[in-house]
Amino acid sequence: MQTFFGSVWWLIVSLGILVTFHEFGHFWVARKFGIKVLRFSVGFGAPLWRRLGSDGTEYQIAAIPLGGYVKMLDEREQEVRAEDLPHAFNRKPVMQRIAVVAAGPVFNLLLCVALLWLMYLVGKPDYLPLVGRAEGIAAAAGLSHGDRLLTIDGLPTPTWTDAAFALSQAAGERKPVKIEFELTSGTRLQRDLMLDRLTPDTKPSRIMQAVGLTPRQFLLPPIIGTLAADSAGNGLLQVGDQITRIGSHSIDSWDQVSTAIQSDATADAPLQIVVRRAGDVLNLAIQPRLDDSSETPRWILGITPQAAEAAYDTVLRHGPVDALAASLSETWRLAGGTLTMLGQMLTGKASIHNLSGPLSIAQYANASAQLGLAWFLFFLALMSLSLGIINLLPIPILDGGHLLYYLIELVKGSPVSERAMITGQYVGLTLLVGLMGLAFYSDIVRIFT
Repeated sequence: MQTFFGSVWWLIVSLGILVTFHEFGHFWVARKFGIKVLRFSVGFGAPLWRRLGSDGTEYQIAAIPLGGYVKMLDEREQEVRAEDLPHAFNRKPVMQRIAVVAAGPVFNLLLCVALLWLMYLVGKPDYLPLVGRAEGIAAAAGLSHGDRLLTIDGLPTPTWTDAAFALSQAAGERKPVKIEFELTSGTRLQRDLMLDRLTPDTKPSRIMQAVGLTPRQFLLPPIIGTLAADSAGNGLLQVGDQITRIGSHSIDSWDQVSTAIQSDATADAPLQIVVRRAGDVLNLAIQPRLDDSSETPRWILGITPQAAEAAYDTVLRHGPVDALAASLSETWRLAGGTLTMLGQMLTGKASIHNLSGPLSIAQYANASAQLGLAWFLFFLALMSLSLGIINLLPIPILDGGHLLYYLIELVKGSPVSERAMITGQYVGLTLLVGLMGLAFYSDIVRIFT
């Protein structure tokens, strides 16, 4: 329940910030061109708060926090007094109207840069791109424990988040990509990662698992947390023991324990297990127990790992000047990735599961807020960029649709007919409702699967 209310709260906070900034872009440019703004609304529906400013604009916060609008004086919507005609939106030159409409998405882009700049100043904790386990496609490319990812498809990967983003972007094409990585010895290698082997139904959130990559920081240390009442190690093993060797296998992480036991255990002789306890190294001979309660009998010791959380081991932080350059570069990278993903979805190369609706956005907002200020700033930056790009789509009712009308007006020398605009509004509304329904459906599928 706490997660639910947290998600709702952070969704409202996030949309409030992003929508206010977007609409302020329209508002600010309109005022610069002498256009009279009648209402500045954050949210839709019944107003929860309303105030008439000294500038004649009505400011309000409405009940449905899924958008907002700026209502300008316009002859097409109401009767305008003769003395107010110079301040009507529809009476302004087409280039000024284009600037007013484009200002919303442009302000979202500027907000993205500003948020990323602040994120770099604060410092964003993350994981180094170190491989903990490589299987399947990753192992076939030559990756193994301890290797450090340097680039994926030409994109630098200073953190594991960058590596995941680059891999998700490259996976949309389902074709081999070049990766560069550094071995523990310091040798740098380039190999092909055969992403064409991914199945068509691989979900974006499962790309790393599908490729066979697990970050080193996510592997549990081989430290015993509990011993079962019937554990084969009772009297020999203790809670807190760190397993360093089982039979012929060196142990670096807990996921290697079971594999080593199955490989070397026999009914004829006890298993040689080396543990580190309070600074001492102990060699123990323990006979595992054969568990035949399942279809496939397995050798077990009756031990479980010590619970541990993956600790961040790097921080992305820059000074004010370097942070600006980094934020511009990151905005460019994120914009390229977003546009690439949109193109892949339109051509059927990427799954609709890449779409995020309000449910997923609420979950991401809450999760990023729990991770700290820097992660929440990154989430807001990504959302601001996405909002700007989506609003530029040439769909009537969105900013991009209005821009399309004005571009047509520039070419033909006269405004688009009212009938064509009304038809476009209906078409745009249908497309928008369909897109929102698809995103909501994607949310439901993601949550229940």
